[in-house]
Amino acid sequence: MGKTIWELDFYSRPIFNEEKKKVWEVLICESPLDGTRSRDSLFRYEERVDSKNVNSIRLQEILTNAIAQAPAPPSKIRFFRRQMNNMILKACEGLDIPAAQSRRTYFLRQWLEERLETVYPQEPGYDESAAQAASVQYPPSNAVPLPDKLRGDRADKWAFVTLEAEAFEEMNEWEIGFGESFPLSLLKVEPDARIPGLIVFSPRALPIAAWMSDLELSFLQFEGGSFPRIRLETGVSDSWILANLTNEQTIAEAKGFEQAKDKANKVHFLALQSSPEAQSFAGFWLMAEV
Repeated sequence: MGKTIWELDFYSRPIFNEEKKKVWEVLICESPLDGTRSRDSLFRYEERVDSKNVNSIRLQEILTNAIAQAPAPPSKIRFFRRQMNNMILKACEGLDIPAAQSRRTYFLRQWLEERLETVYPQEPGYDESAAQAASVQYPPSNAVPLPDKLRGDRADKWAFVTLEAEAFEEMNEWEIGFGESFPLSLLKVEPDARIPGLIVFSPRALPIAAWMSDLELSFLQFEGGSFPRIRLETGVSDSWILANLTNEQTIAEAKGFEQAKDKANKVHFLALQSSPEAQSFAGFWLMAEV
């Protein structure tokens, strides 16, 4: 795809030094932008930071060190900790690298979970209670309508579908205008699993896909209640109304979509096509609800 995106975490770890201060650490890894890259082929970098030096200047130095060692510099950096927003943005701005809050940090979160289980507990100063408080969750924002220029008209249709997991092995051969993927093995999806998705058919599929490509697409989710709908989650907490469900049939299909997500370890996709007869995708994003 001609670009390199990094996932970054800069935060304290459940380890205390001799001065009883938490040890900070920078973790950097490459985002798997398609389904062909093995986990071992993705760039990774780690560096510890003294709590006295937790600032954007030190982070910028670490990013510079990582870039010097990486096969390619990043075109964008993703991070999921909202409280580190200003520091990370400032450090990246100093290197002229765009940065964005994102839940598409699948490899980073997996790596961090592994370190919480196997690395940090083996180190002096490890604190189990601090490790148990390490999870990060942000409540979603209230869902808002899509921008007027992208909202559906009578020509727009959509459908819930499923694809066999093995079909994604050929995704690099598909004609896709905008999109992103990852190896299904990264999220432990079985080869015989069926991956659910939502396809939107619209004469404006290409401009909609272009707009979505500027967002950090996170996942799709069915929301029941008085106004049942499908939400598109982006960033770390943003939420958009992608489709309103107006009858029992579509509500039942949406519930089936959620059940299929559960069976596929929450992996699913969003696709955009100009019509059901189209042979190409204006947009195709593989996603996971994490």
